[in-house]
Amino acid sequence: MERKIYQFEDLPEQAKAAVVRAPEGPAHLQRIGVILNTRSHHNKDRVPNYGGRDNVSIARPQTRRDIAIALAEFAEQGIGLLVISGGDGTVRDVLTMGQAVFGYNWPQLAVLPRGKTNALNVDLGSPRDFSLAQAIASFENSETGKRVTRRPLAVSVEGSEDPPMLGFIFGAGAFALGVEAGQDAHRAGFFNSIAVGVTSAWGVVQALFGSDTNVWRRGAQMKLDYLPSGEPMPHSRHGDPERRTLILASTLTTMPLDIKLFGKGQGDIRLLILDAPRRRVLFSVPAILAGWHPEWLAGAGLHHLSAKGFAITLDAPFILDGEHFPAGSYRVEQGPELTFVAG
Repeated sequence: MERKIYQFEDLPEQAKAAVVRAPEGPAHLQRIGVILNTRSHHNKDRVPNYGGRDNVSIARPQTRRDIAIALAEFAEQGIGLLVISGGDGTVRDVLTMGQAVFGYNWPQLAVLPRGKTNALNVDLGSPRDFSLAQAIASFENSETGKRVTRRPLAVSVEGSEDPPMLGFIFGAGAFALGVEAGQDAHRAGFFNSIAVGVTSAWGVVQALFGSDTNVWRRGAQMKLDYLPSGEPMPHSRHGDPERRTLILASTLTTMPLDIKLFGKGQGDIRLLILDAPRRRVLFSVPAILAGWHPEWLAGAGLHHLSAKGFAITLDAPFILDGEHFPAGSYRVEQGPELTFVAG
């Protein structure tokens, strides 16, 4: 079944930058803004409980433009906490649309994991049932409330002056196929970490036992360069030097199911790149995902890399937090440092 591919030009023009006032007074008197995605999997028939407080504003936007307008209104109110109730895609849209409003002066954020996938929530270490009432209580109690800082990926079209997309998990090649399989897993009733496990296992089986014409082994044409140096990223002698089977990039440190996709010591933007689907590497996947990253992997075509940023040109769609975006040339850098209330 064909998946919808979002075009960058489909994104509405962001709301004009609001005058962002620094919150005044103690946290329990500051205003709180909530973006609630009514279409998120776990938000259906759910009424947020905030104790009837008069300093909480809840917006239920239906479009990205609605999100931008709601955020501008929150900024005018001088909110100290922005709560996002939805999945990873909702977080991506709120962060992207909020750039013109908050710039590098964001309020504290909290994420209520209400989507089909909630990888950011896993990384932040928030409770699986993190509620609005808990988020507010943690925000107002700076001594016991947990704070976590993260920088999202900033994905921009090469040569464009349009604002970037902000998200946390970027992938292409077999990763894009995995997201499509994940949608099928959702329809079969698997969600969150279970869906990740099911689709990962299916992808490995296809890559191991499929022929070279199997879509899971085909990969995508990719050109990868470090930023700002422009130095090409390494490619082993295996497979077509102009193609890669998979690329995954993220600023998260903990993945669903505690999968050890990235190596120890990787910082800034963490990358996992597979040049070609060699069966020696694929048979080692269970051990690799458990954290076994021997030095021979790079020579076999599986690279664990770190970057301040990178440029990518690819001939197939890529994924940012669960949504497809078109092939082309992009810059992937680091966005603003954000502080999350995590429990």
